[in-house]
Amino acid sequence: MTVTIAREGSIAVVTVDNPPVNALSQALRQGLLEAVTELDADATVKAVVLICAGRTFIAGADVNEFGKPPQPPHLPDVVAHIEAAKKPWVAAIHGSALGGGLEVALGCAYRVALASASLGLPEVKLGIIPGAGGTVRLPRLIGPAAAVDLVTSGSPVSAKKAEGLGLVDALVDGDLRAGAIGFANGIAEKPLPQPISRRAVPAVEAGFWENAEKAVAAKAKREVAPLRALASVRRASETDFSDAMAFERETFLALRGSVQAAALRHVFFAERAAPRPPELAGIAPRDIRSAAVIGGGTMGAGIAAALRDAGLPVVLIERDAAAVERGLANVRAIYDGSVKRGRMTQALADERMAGVTGGDDYALLADTDLVIEAVFEDLAVKRAVFEKLSSVCRPDAVLATNTSYLDPNAISDGVSHPERFLGLHFFSPAHIMKLLEIVPTGATSPEVLATGFALARLLAKIPVRAGICDGFIGNRILKVTRAQAERLLLSGATPSAVDAALRAFGLPMGPFEAQDLGGLDIAAFQRKAARERGDIPFAPVAERLCSIQRFGQKSGGGWYDYQPGDRVPKPSETVAAIIAEEAAGKRQRVWNEADIADAIVLPMVNEATRILEERVALRSADIDLVKIHGYGFPRWRGGPMHYAEARGLGDVVAVLDRLAADGLADPPCDGLRRAAEVGGFSALER
Repeated sequence: MTVTIAREGSIAVVTVDNPPVNALSQALRQGLLEAVTELDADATVKAVVLICAGRTFIAGADVNEFGKPPQPPHLPDVVAHIEAAKKPWVAAIHGSALGGGLEVALGCAYRVALASASLGLPEVKLGIIPGAGGTVRLPRLIGPAAAVDLVTSGSPVSAKKAEGLGLVDALVDGDLRAGAIGFANGIAEKPLPQPISRRAVPAVEAGFWENAEKAVAAKAKREVAPLRALASVRRASETDFSDAMAFERETFLALRGSVQAAALRHVFFAERAAPRPPELAGIAPRDIRSAAVIGGGTMGAGIAAALRDAGLPVVLIERDAAAVERGLANVRAIYDGSVKRGRMTQALADERMAGVTGGDDYALLADTDLVIEAVFEDLAVKRAVFEKLSSVCRPDAVLATNTSYLDPNAISDGVSHPERFLGLHFFSPAHIMKLLEIVPTGATSPEVLATGFALARLLAKIPVRAGICDGFIGNRILKVTRAQAERLLLSGATPSAVDAALRAFGLPMGPFEAQDLGGLDIAAFQRKAARERGDIPFAPVAERLCSIQRFGQKSGGGWYDYQPGDRVPKPSETVAAIIAEEAAGKRQRVWNEADIADAIVLPMVNEATRILEERVALRSADIDLVKIHGYGFPRWRGGPMHYAEARGLGDVVAVLDRLAADGLADPPCDGLRRAAEVGGFSALER
């Protein structure tokens, strides 16, 4: 049964058991409602402990009910029923009490928790707000300021912090069940505390709500839910409970059907599915208990830190002793930065560094389970590394290349036991960025591919399988982004107008700002390699900027000018003159933000569709994850493929046809036209 009742003397223990995360299914809601009625009628019961089986407390709504009409009993009624119980209910929290789970706990008279537990209301991350009293009870319990932080950020807090806020009444050491029963015995004879719904909200200082709105709007950018959540907390603070509950519920229901909520649900389900793709079901990965990184530069150091953060011992190999010391210093700098920013203690940083061994002797890797190469992006250099690895590593050791553009098949040529080789494309900084493109070669075995996904899970990254092509999934689309941005410059737009339009669309940076930050020389090197392979990259202005050593912020100027010590981009007369020369004789037009965004985003969708057609990506949702987690595509738009489907693929095709007619984009590919006919990309995924 989902809900069971046991008795320990005068204490009733209500146990929720709805694996895997005790989600608030209809059966669970009904069971809680019936438990309140049964225990209210039992005169021998003095108090009730609500506890959950498995690895967590109630962790939120049942995802299987997303998008479906809600079935009674509705959660607000269940919470109200618990709050109105004749006996005090004590929520005993372990794991995570999230969303509706925390709202159930707020209906209880008391809350106790293990120190390892966390509590939060993450609904804004799904484009909605709490819908069962979270925004209404919380300010009555912990005050408006703390409630605003918890509700509008969607981020959970530790049980210890929750205790400091007054959200948790006591922390339990040792056995949670025994501790909660002991707590319940201690309060059983006391008068019932005033229900949270009847408590007053503490007053706030003048200007609090206006300042909160500015702060939330700045963080939310164009996401709707955080500001609506703030409005609900404010309503709860300025009106009576029933009016505030009605406002919260109305807002919740309105947002639940919104475009943003649909996009964020799409991303939620895509992220949930990504670590365990269906094509690898039943395939056991190899054990990874030790790792090594070849190359201690920025990328190699980041990969080493990511591996250490996951608990793996790491050997860092460089070409000589001096390079080893530089590589170890790069790793140490990562941890020093984390300590400086308060993200970890010095003791933890020291522990992480103690697990990194440096050396210049490949023989150190004789018994290593996983070796990741992260040297210079040069085919000959990488091949030389794997020639050495083939001679010293165990035959079952997994060998991986971190490459952004090179063909892993070519890199692995000559590797002994090539079935144990694959590409692992980390994104910089590798210890922070969540995306990991996993690129099998023609020889990669299924179990080694499964090992790549298992590694991603260990590193808490979002894995996406990518086929082999120039740039894989993400960088192949990035080339289109950059080419389209330059086409706009040659037809009347300015770098600042293009960047502003893409920021307005929801990206954190525009394409020219991003190039100046990363360095124009990186893309120039990639274009040079592409030309050597017979490709013809389109970057007339960028090539000229590189020819005069304008590489971005690092050189004091790229697409923009920069003053010494100042990273604020300033329009450049030099760049404007080069654009004017390149645009001479070409048709000019006046661009608005929406048209600029279309001229960049929709060709990205067109290229992504080709990627899907070619099976470089197996699912359109995988492309969305790549662009969100690797390139900053706005999460609340659901990724480029979801955005295109939500907008209407027929409209996307029509806009691309118009752009193509003006020479500003490639025409829609056959796959996109076919997807438009059937109303979705699913036709290309089979």
